[in-house]
Amino acid sequence: MRRFTIAVPAALTLTAVLTAVPAPAQAHEHRPEPLGIDHCTATACHFDVPAGTYDVRVVLGGDADSSTSVSGETRRALLAETAVPAGAREVRSFTVNVRTPEGEPTGAEGTPGLDLSLGGSAPALADIRVTPARHARQIFLVGDSTVCDQPGDPYTGWGQELPQYLRRGVSVANYADSGESTVTYLQNPQLWATVQPLIRPGDLVLIQLAHNDKTTDEVTYRTNLETLVAGVREKGGRPVLVTPIVRRWFNADGTLNNGTALLVNGLGVDHPAVIRSVAADRDVPLIDLTARTKALVESLGVDGSKALYLYNEKRDNTHTSVHGATVYAGLVRDELVARHLVPRGTVRVG
Repeated sequence: MRRFTIAVPAALTLTAVLTAVPAPAQAHEHRPEPLGIDHCTATACHFDVPAGTYDVRVVLGGDADSSTSVSGETRRALLAETAVPAGAREVRSFTVNVRTPEGEPTGAEGTPGLDLSLGGSAPALADIRVTPARHARQIFLVGDSTVCDQPGDPYTGWGQELPQYLRRGVSVANYADSGESTVTYLQNPQLWATVQPLIRPGDLVLIQLAHNDKTTDEVTYRTNLETLVAGVREKGGRPVLVTPIVRRWFNADGTLNNGTALLVNGLGVDHPAVIRSVAADRDVPLIDLTARTKALVESLGVDGSKALYLYNEKRDNTHTSVHGATVYAGLVRDELVARHLVPRGTVRVG
């Protein structure tokens, strides 16, 4: 599956410029001072920090009515658009993972440090503070192009939109990569061999690989999933198997009951069914995203479901738009909460 060029963010304005704050010290004998709004220009904020996990606290609002969203790194949605009345202030916090490469593991390295951009219909940033996260939990994502941090608009993976649903204390480390199958993900040293050592006890690892296992036989596919599950548990992590999002491929009767839509490969391997079986056999939590997305796409119908995918832009019925990725990330958020995989207090709802 293809990669695309990085989109350039639109120009934005800030509502305040505050006194400079020293950069965080590397020593452990004292708590580093936070980085602040002096690291922001009229279009974006850049923080010269090493790879790691950081808490970000923003104060939104200005003299006029405002509405602000925050994105970062490779087009990750970190904070959904938030409206603030004139003269008021709203505080929001989130935790962000900074890594190299900053997007897809086999993609471009990106810009060192943490880069944030403001969006929304009337963005207004009154203050910002960035500090190292000391007790954050990671949600690692292992997947393909339907999950990854896509570098170029309009392509968007659901993992790219998931961070906006999480509060401070939980960050998303998205190691999904375009074009990967269970076979290639395990073979490529930039992928599983890089991810597994990073997993800490208690970290969640969401695994959604199926779209590119077009020539993988059932025994190999099952074995690869079991290998990933065992590898997560070896590090003390918590594996979660995720069935793939459906392809938007309708039958004449308005259903998606066909192999193309439901990820049955040319060898007859029913990927979602195998994933469900492995989850049951290995006592692994399951997010049945195939069932959830199938129900949603069928309910919207042939025309209404086009906006979820890139049908209008690219005649693409596999990859999601920003809107579709946001909706599908919301389904994942709902499943994480319903299955008690993350504390309810760390998730943004509504």
